[in-house]
Amino acid sequence: MKIFLATLNQTSFLFGLILIGYILVKCKVLSQESATVLSKLENTIFIPALVMGTFMEHFTVERIGSAWKLLAISFMIALLAIPFAILVSKIVGKDKYIQKIYTYGLSFSNFGFMGNAVVSSLFPDIFLEYLIFTLPLWMLIYLWGVPKLLIADAEKKQTIKESVKAFVNPMFVAMFIGMVIGLLQIPLPQWVVSMIDVSGDCMSPVAMLLTGIVVSGISLKKTFTDIRIYTVSIVRLLIMPLIFIGIASFFDLSQTMYICGLCSLAMPLGLNTIVIPSAYGKDTAVAAGMALISHLLSVITIPLIFLI
Repeated sequence: MKIFLATLNQTSFLFGLILIGYILVKCKVLSQESATVLSKLENTIFIPALVMGTFMEHFTVERIGSAWKLLAISFMIALLAIPFAILVSKIVGKDKYIQKIYTYGLSFSNFGFMGNAVVSSLFPDIFLEYLIFTLPLWMLIYLWGVPKLLIADAEKKQTIKESVKAFVNPMFVAMFIGMVIGLLQIPLPQWVVSMIDVSGDCMSPVAMLLTGIVVSGISLKKTFTDIRIYTVSIVRLLIMPLIFIGIASFFDLSQTMYICGLCSLAMPLGLNTIVIPSAYGKDTAVAAGMALISHLLSVITIPLIFLI
């Protein structure tokens, strides 16, 4: 029951803000074009601030040295999940751009917003370890996921210049700066730290409002009857965590490693597939549908996975 309530509370909060964004557009308080402004803010300020703050605080020599096993397990899980995600995406989707959206969603769950809430509520004693566990996931997102899946043009081969431009995006630069500050323990004025923290805190609420704005322009009937979205959501929410449970039974993992791995895999599809492509003028209708359905289903699947 505690797992169910923690998941329900977080999902209700998420859908509440999505509904606000949806209503604001339907009541003509905001226009569809406001999605472009919000996505630009997310991509240039809020997400980079969240990433920089995470690495500044947790990417230290002391923590990496004491938690290298957590980092290694995290990398291994991600490197096994990515080929599986690519395979499933090619089976489910035919359009190359949609395949990339599916691949990103299956490779990287909403381990931040939803994962942090579930772990901090149910397993507060290992919350710090979970944050360290997710560092490799953040790195893979901004080293590979964002430049290769969400920014790159799926229909044409990139030039070297285009590849570098996609790779050196604001989020990657923020991650690099955060890593340097964290490793070298460079002191920053308190007002700078506060500005980074507060800007990072804006990421999730603004992403949900943006999702509501995007959803207001798509057909809900088409979304809720799209079997491919349900297929990808079930793979993300049930199949991948169950595979992990099966494989983990053959290894002597500590409880902390087990819970961190399971939480990172059992969360719904993330919001980056909406936030980042929308800033580059790409279609986010399918991504919005994935976010809606997977977060709705997660109210049932997350407690079920932990029950198993």
